[in-house]
Amino acid sequence: MVVKSSPLVKAKPELSKAVAPHYTGHRQRLKEKFNLSGEQALHDYELLELLLFCGIPRADVKLIAKNLLAKFGSLLGVFGASPQALKEISGVGDAVIHVIKLVYSLMGRSMQENLQGKMVLQSWHQVIEYCTARMSYNHQEQLRLLFLDQKNQLICDEVQQIGTVNHTPIYPREVMRRALEVNACAIILVHNHPSGDPSPSRADIELTLKIQEIGSQLGIRLHDHIVIGKGKHKSFKSMGLL
Repeated sequence: MVVKSSPLVKAKPELSKAVAPHYTGHRQRLKEKFNLSGEQALHDYELLELLLFCGIPRADVKLIAKNLLAKFGSLLGVFGASPQALKEISGVGDAVIHVIKLVYSLMGRSMQENLQGKMVLQSWHQVIEYCTARMSYNHQEQLRLLFLDQKNQLICDEVQQIGTVNHTPIYPREVMRRALEVNACAIILVHNHPSGDPSPSRADIELTLKIQEIGSQLGIRLHDHIVIGKGKHKSFKSMGLL
């Protein structure tokens, strides 16, 4: 008798269920929280997470956001940090740096637009906020010039010189030459101290007085010289130096 063997029945493999990464739900919840309740409902690191989503589309970015704030101290510190310093944070690459610096540029540009057409001396708080946002966390000294018309309205705002970590070469005649080119009647000098201490040096004072002297000969008034530190500033006029 021949016994026919029954055909082997192959077991069907179980379909493995794809498990979404844990951060996927977190991202959606964070977006909904922002959309429903606004920025006041989120911590600084959570707002930074939302921004990092643009540069890191598929990864958990909470730790990166927290590490950025821990290293640079504040959101403004993160935005003002140099690309080299940002790259020291694990997970921060060119895409993240691009997003951060783009937002920083847009923030500065919008604050600058808000000063256009205003009498600068009557909007002093905005001037200080603008200069602080633009310069407070730069790791190199730079000289910024605010050129004003006869009504003390802002004509333009330019960075004339960029120096080292503790020195910016300032050439009084170049300052006045540019003022004449843009038909300025007055100027405000602004420079930053990367050390964070906005106290003016003896060289700062001597150069400022020289610029004031040349300007008076040309009919161009030096309203003030502001030194920006980290979240602090000093005004030559308020200190009685002008």
